[in-house]
Amino acid sequence: MDLIMSLIGLMLALFFVSFWFSLFCGLILTFLFLLKLSFSSEILYMSCGLGVDLLSFTLVGLSLWICCLMVLASGELNKLNIYKSFFIFVVFFLLLSLTLTFMSMNMFMFYLFFEVSLIPTLILIIGWGNQPERIQAGMYLLFYTLVVSLPMMMGLFFLDFNGSSLEFYFFKDLSNLFIYMCFSMVFFIKIPMFLVHLWLPKAHVEAPISGSMILAGIMLKLGGYGLLRTMKILFNIGMKINLIFIIISLVGAVLISLVCIRQSDMKMLIAYSSVSHMGLVLASILTYNLWGSWGALGLMLAHGLSSSGLFCIANILYERTHSRSMFLNKGFINIMPSLSLWWFLFCSSNMSAPPSFNLVGEVILINSLFLYSGYMLFFTFFLVFYSGVYSLFLYSFTQHGQFYSGVFSIYQVNGREYLLLFLHWVPLNLLFLKGEFFLCWI
Repeated sequence: MDLIMSLIGLMLALFFVSFWFSLFCGLILTFLFLLKLSFSSEILYMSCGLGVDLLSFTLVGLSLWICCLMVLASGELNKLNIYKSFFIFVVFFLLLSLTLTFMSMNMFMFYLFFEVSLIPTLILIIGWGNQPERIQAGMYLLFYTLVVSLPMMMGLFFLDFNGSSLEFYFFKDLSNLFIYMCFSMVFFIKIPMFLVHLWLPKAHVEAPISGSMILAGIMLKLGGYGLLRTMKILFNIGMKINLIFIIISLVGAVLISLVCIRQSDMKMLIAYSSVSHMGLVLASILTYNLWGSWGALGLMLAHGLSSSGLFCIANILYERTHSRSMFLNKGFINIMPSLSLWWFLFCSSNMSAPPSFNLVGEVILINSLFLYSGYMLFFTFFLVFYSGVYSLFLYSFTQHGQFYSGVFSIYQVNGREYLLLFLHWVPLNLLFLKGEFFLCWI
């Protein structure tokens, strides 16, 4: 509760403090929260219907970290003074709604803040996006989510009228197909599952860097978090029909990996790679085994940092060349050799190379799918292989080759941008040292 009150106080004071001081306040809040380590499957720090177990704790920590880095990444916005006070207000309002979403112990409160977090994300995309198509991307994001939100609200009323508790702790199995579809579809779209994923690449491409970071870092994780929380209600019916969605997710993830290989737009490639990785997470959650739940949390944390970092580094090039095309952003190893190291580090993390936390998550997820069915190894082989292919493709295409003569006028990478990349990469590659703390949340 102290964290929530601090965030509300910070939001009220934002119009009287500077851009960078608000970032400093956000980082102080983050470190104060991380001091309250909650490596437990029990719900702790209960107050006013809010509480954290390990699953909530890690995702709230990730939300705080990514939202602070969003402010750090938006230096150009501060320099050009594009409604910067309102931007900071929107970022911290989004952080407040995400924190309340992850800390809510009541399903209706979770649903309410889950939907509220959509509004600031929409404002970020439409308000600070670069292209006129941002309006269409915002509408895609809004309507994909809202179409399935109404059935979920009906499902919650159905639960309440039938005498079931809406508290996460007191859920019981219902074996009801209607409830399964009402609850699951909203999370399938949010994660997003193949066939209902088209809103994500559009939203990523049209969003400013802060919008891309929050979409890749946190918003996709809301789907996985919701599925893990509602597993108790859907268990029996899920055991019968989950195979359909597991196959759709894995086949879709392989197809999306193939789509990545033929992209010429850097942001589009990174956005589609997110869909591919989250397809693996979704399939593993739906296996309903212990390894799947552990690995899902691990890969969600790792993907939140690595994907957000890749969007940041792609944005560093975009701010200089004003193009996302890989045909224009070539040969940067000759012009910015120090940035090439960061490209390599983030691309290797994206393809789950050691020592990144992605490797830990993916190994556990592959185990969970193998335990579910040996045939799943066929799909995971292609997934892991193509993950390496498109990550190497992105790195080699941007760093090698003949560079465009227009890039001679660009300015070098500054300290703020190096700090931004450092703060993404270091947690991502140090988490594996104590991976069992972050995985064994059940």
